[in-house]
Amino acid sequence: MAEEFIIKSQEIEDKVNQLLPSQGGFQAGVDFSASTMVVPIIDLTETAEGGATRIDLQSSFSLTSATAFSVTGASSTIINTTGYFRIFGRSTYQWNNGNGDSFINITDGTTTKALYLIDPISYSGTSEALLVDPFDFIALLQAGDSIVAGTSNSQSRIAGVTRQIADLSGNLVNP
Repeated sequence: MAEEFIIKSQEIEDKVNQLLPSQGGFQAGVDFSASTMVVPIIDLTETAEGGATRIDLQSSFSLTSATAFSVTGASSTIINTTGYFRIFGRSTYQWNNGNGDSFINITDGTTTKALYLIDPISYSGTSEALLVDPFDFIALLQAGDSIVAGTSNSQSRIAGVTRQIADLSGNLVNP
């Protein structure tokens, strides 16, 4: 026969209140109890939330979910929609008698911050070099934010792909 125990734990009460707000959490005179009886638990959380696709499959690219970009000697807005976005690609720079940079910035129209920046030092040698630098990161865009990619001269190129992986609330976006 199973034994019953009453549990007094503020941490457990706080977690129940957080996870089950519609149940009103703990009320006066209500105790949280446990039993020595073994009860199998089946976790349906992912399916109930609509996220049953494995994370590696959910974050894959498709013909309709991938947006490619390539910018040389200019800047261009590559994302201006709210949500979480994976941005990956590479920056290339032909290094000969000069310098230049490649960047990916996030801006709200007033403030701009670099998410990715290649800023080579000046070079005045006679030989040429090709710098290739990969990048891969996730950015969050709030309302009014945008992502701008660019380079400062025609010897630099930044190219890649973007894909929205979740909306602003964190709900996963399938490909």
